[in-house]
Amino acid sequence: MIIDPDVRRVLDGAPHAHLASILPDGSPHAVPVYAGTDGDHIVIFTGPDSRKARNLRRDPRLALSITAADSFFQPITIRGRVVEWLEGDAAWAIIDRIALKYTDIPYPRTEARALALIEADQQRIG
Repeated sequence: MIIDPDVRRVLDGAPHAHLASILPDGSPHAVPVYAGTDGDHIVIFTGPDSRKARNLRRDPRLALSITAADSFFQPITIRGRVVEWLEGDAAWAIIDRIALKYTDIPYPRTEARALALIEADQQRIG
């Protein structure tokens, strides 16, 4: 599914985003994440062995709750799935681009990171 232009506008800013994934027992696991876009994908990054990465590698289904930094009362909800993982230089180029939106500096190289490429199945504004 193509990213809705209004959703892309928020994702290309520095949105407040929370990711919900599915724990092994079937219960939800929600955490804040940096989020952005790369082509037709929504992207988030995490440690390759983090709880969210393990959840998404086991079951790629997810939900994202996003608000623009300047508009907490216009929520965006996305349901989708991770369709690909990137690591190494290809991932770091995108991770740095996303981190710069939030912190004005590239992401530190002190820990390994993996980038999840997400395909949206549903997008809802408001």
